[in-house]
Amino acid sequence: MSNPMAALSHVGESVRRVEDARFLTGTGQYVDDVHHDGQKRAVFVRSPHAHATLKHIDTAQASQMPGVVAIFTGADIEGQVGGLPTGWLITNPDGSPMKEPPHPFLAQHKVRYVGELVAMVVADTLEQAKDAAEAIEIDYDPLDVVVDMRQARQGPALHDEAADNHCYTWVLGDKAAVDATFDSAAHVTRIELVNNRLIPNAMEPRADNARHDRATGESTLYTTSQNPHLARLLLAANVLQVPEHKMRVIAPDVGGGFGSKINLYAEDAAVAWASRTLGRPVKWTAERSESFVSDTHGRDHITVAEMAMDANGQFLALRVHSHVNLGAYLATFGPVVPTILYGTLLAGQYTTPQIYVEVDGWFTNTVPVDAYRGAGRPEAAYLIERLVTRCGWELGLSQDEIRRRNFITEFPYQTPVALLYDTGDFPQCLDEAMKLADVAGFEARRQASEAKGLKRGIGYSSYIEACGLAPSQIVGQLGGRAGLYECGEVRVNPTGSVTVFTGTHSHGQGHETAFAQLVAGRLGIPIENVEVVHGDTGRIPFGMGTYGSRSLAVGGSAIMKAVDKIEEKSKKIAAHLMEAAEADIEFVQGEFRVKGTDKAVPFAQVALAAYVPHNYPLDKLEPGLNETAFYDPGNFTYPAGTHICEVEVDPDTGVVRVERFTAVDDFGVIINPMIVEGQVQGGIMQGIGQALLEECVYDDNGQLLTGSYMDYTMPRATDFPDFRLGTVCTPCTHNPIGSKGCGEAGTIGSPPAVINALLDALAPLGVHDIDMPATPHRVWQAIQAAH
Repeated sequence: MSNPMAALSHVGESVRRVEDARFLTGTGQYVDDVHHDGQKRAVFVRSPHAHATLKHIDTAQASQMPGVVAIFTGADIEGQVGGLPTGWLITNPDGSPMKEPPHPFLAQHKVRYVGELVAMVVADTLEQAKDAAEAIEIDYDPLDVVVDMRQARQGPALHDEAADNHCYTWVLGDKAAVDATFDSAAHVTRIELVNNRLIPNAMEPRADNARHDRATGESTLYTTSQNPHLARLLLAANVLQVPEHKMRVIAPDVGGGFGSKINLYAEDAAVAWASRTLGRPVKWTAERSESFVSDTHGRDHITVAEMAMDANGQFLALRVHSHVNLGAYLATFGPVVPTILYGTLLAGQYTTPQIYVEVDGWFTNTVPVDAYRGAGRPEAAYLIERLVTRCGWELGLSQDEIRRRNFITEFPYQTPVALLYDTGDFPQCLDEAMKLADVAGFEARRQASEAKGLKRGIGYSSYIEACGLAPSQIVGQLGGRAGLYECGEVRVNPTGSVTVFTGTHSHGQGHETAFAQLVAGRLGIPIENVEVVHGDTGRIPFGMGTYGSRSLAVGGSAIMKAVDKIEEKSKKIAAHLMEAAEADIEFVQGEFRVKGTDKAVPFAQVALAAYVPHNYPLDKLEPGLNETAFYDPGNFTYPAGTHICEVEVDPDTGVVRVERFTAVDDFGVIINPMIVEGQVQGGIMQGIGQALLEECVYDDNGQLLTGSYMDYTMPRATDFPDFRLGTVCTPCTHNPIGSKGCGEAGTIGSPPAVINALLDALAPLGVHDIDMPATPHRVWQAIQAAH
């Protein structure tokens, strides 16, 4: 399949990231760097209880303390402003809507998780705000708590709207047909697993800095957001209830997001509202301890899955039932992550003809759960790849053979769970991964480990994901409350340099480099002549932000459509300059040429002519060279690949070491290989973190036991394995770039590969199952229990 970008200069080159110059020299601007004259500092009082009635809040003493400007509670906003909305409606099988309880940004009458906002103190200095916050007296009446979703139905009701704490049941597939296939299957493999709850930990904590202009009525919020336009829309329309053009949101440099900065948070709304109310700038920056109890958490599934097969190991039907923890409230994308973004990926890379999935969502007294790197797709891949490996073991087939017997090999391929895969080459990814991983030499490495008293295992994961969330019409039919198109504006300056405005947002991905490569390659100009602007709703056209690996496939496609318009108009100008017919003009390597002649004018000359139109008739062509385009994808993109992991286990201590990790991924067309490699390595390490180290733990009273880095373990430099990375390219067939997305693949493919490798190592010791995270203590316990 041809590469649509193959002929472009700069594309496919490992160009160093242009944005790194300011990051490495400390000149980047993050929200905490923003300072407004006269700004005040905000501190939040958070609930110490997971579930309690708010009987009384006494702010009298605190209000009189030095420097205090104002103290706000839920009583100040009740009936005056709206609550935090959710962006997706999930429908039950009977057609009824999910339970959608209100979510005020300051608690009213009741608190439902530890860390919920109860009061907001605004003072001249941070220290004064903290002192006043400690002086507020709050009378709580504690209530019973439920943190385990398996006990939610019998637990105390969090919301009047959901007396049994059940939010929705979501189903996909034909249950009767699937059940019938299971009844006649030659073999059924069953697995029960937990996808552990994770706490995102971006390097930059969340922060807000708002100012209000009384003269114009406009509010500006600087915030750590992956999606500034969505934040503006929700703030203006749902929370503050002001005209949208009176709300400006700026997300400057953002130090990582991983999905946790998609949401509109209570703090964002509170700071923006307080600034409008007081007429003064108000700033808040989270402390790390606040982040643990306020940033949305990720994952948290309990699942039973079964695969029906014939006698040869051919997959016939898949049956899945998942219980998912939504936390105390519905976050912005909370309902869609464990349903549509999860259930529609359960075909994986396989030709399973029938699939039925049922998902029950539950409210508990825990932090709300939303997107975390991969958002639903890691949960699907973990389930499928653990199950497929177990199928192979039970049938006596190798990990590669069970996959080869069931791979999809013809495209396009319509899955039984709604998605249409446009292209791919799953066997090639597996073949390349096995070569790169030196699978042939594994047995010798296993024996070498045995000689040291260690157990060695190898595990496979052949994942697929859906990226570039689309198309808007179908998303709307599935309950989405926003379009998922993207907008790009390309402004050519008179001297031939270019400014690109994009609705996507960069928070570590390298957009300023990759988009510049893309545009420079199309226009045949130096990369340094392209500026990329993002993150400011006052400057950029409406866009839907960055998540789901959509930036290049959707945002980049919008930019390319705008460049198409630039080229079309430029050809008209060039034709006039060279006294030729427009049909005879071709654009090659930065020059407009008359076909079959040596006549040519460079792009810069055409750009100047557009702004100094002495040489073409204004009655036929407007001055300027500035174009905008929207792109609404016709389908998702489908990155896929095979990951192979090797681990060594010390059976005496339970310590697991990832020794080698191989990933061969199909991302379609790659713009910057160096950026892609960095994204893959980072994603793999996050996946290894989930598999071996990270777990959010609450006690029975709803207190977070893993609320600091002393208790919540993330991967360190010493945990990095030997990476072996490769790529296969089957270009996406329905976007002009051919790219599929790469930002989340490492996190999706790695957890099942790690756990499959661990179970392969432990099988001789009688251990055949283990939950993530496979900490040394958990591994040691499993070994002891098997003896």
